[in-house]
Amino acid sequence: MEMRNLIVVLTVLLSSEYCGAIHWLGLTVNGSSVGWNQTHHCKLLDGLVPDQLQLCRRNLELMQSIVHAAKQTKLACQKTFSDMRWNCSSIVHAPHFTPDLEKGTRESAVVFALASAAVSHSISRACASGELPSCSCGPAPAEQAGPDFRWGGCGDNLRYGLQMGSAFSDAPMKKSRSGSQATKLMHLHNNAVGRQVLIDSMETKCKCHGVSGSCSVKTCWKGLQDLNDVAADLKSKYLAATKVIHRHVGTRKQLVPRELDVRPVRESELVYLVSSPDYCNENDKQGSYGTQDRQCNKTSNGSDSCNLMCCGRGYNAYTEKIVERCQCKYHWCCYVTCKKCERTVERYVCK
Repeated sequence: MEMRNLIVVLTVLLSSEYCGAIHWLGLTVNGSSVGWNQTHHCKLLDGLVPDQLQLCRRNLELMQSIVHAAKQTKLACQKTFSDMRWNCSSIVHAPHFTPDLEKGTRESAVVFALASAAVSHSISRACASGELPSCSCGPAPAEQAGPDFRWGGCGDNLRYGLQMGSAFSDAPMKKSRSGSQATKLMHLHNNAVGRQVLIDSMETKCKCHGVSGSCSVKTCWKGLQDLNDVAADLKSKYLAATKVIHRHVGTRKQLVPRELDVRPVRESELVYLVSSPDYCNENDKQGSYGTQDRQCNKTSNGSDSCNLMCCGRGYNAYTEKIVERCQCKYHWCCYVTCKKCERTVERYVCK
């Protein structure tokens, strides 16, 4: 076991320069313990490119939002992909990443897109909550208010979030002179896809006013959906991602679909360069932890089914006792009492 752990650690330490573009996800490790009130704090995380360091020094107040974005990226990714063989394990040890993120896989595509969206999401909401002195509420919507509501409140400042978020997320690809141009273009494209999904998640939110909650008048504003909703949309794009190649189109090289290179890459689709491992078996060189001992759903026909999750190896069953609240009663006024009930459930894990 110790030798296996050593191999895993050595493997993740050998991250390529392209994982350096999401090196800031490592702020989940020590970012919260820093005050972010002195410029030397910007050197806390190795791997930031000069433009990111400069943005940090000039906008120290943004760093708490970026730390928050790093945490939310990991949580949203793991929750969204928990029912699949690849369950976002590639970023568990950030800032050290597994090799599958180095090679331009579809997993790399969705991680970059989600991380890019998360930075802009976090900054946009921090503006609206008054946490940042450099911005405030988003601008009032241009559309006309309806007969039953008025514009007000404090909307998320998506414009500022996109401006600062893209400057931070895209800097490693735009400023680096080394490495594959194809991989840079891939990451820039997927970053933009993530931000577009974020833009599309902007919705009208309202609060009711009136006697006894009659909602005779509503105050509405524009707000972003939760990052989990953005991650769910990106998961759909991950499943439908397009494999691309880097070749000349006219006078310059572009990314074009490998199978249908007669059309350009759509701005709404995630793209990848290299096919992924199947993530069935443990393979440190490919960045796969395998699905042995992963929980599966015996009655499902989806990706979490025991057949798909276990890759045909079969599964073991075991029982587990769960204690939960039951027979709850509401008492006037105003509390709830519940009993504790115990039930036995059957679980299934992959062989």
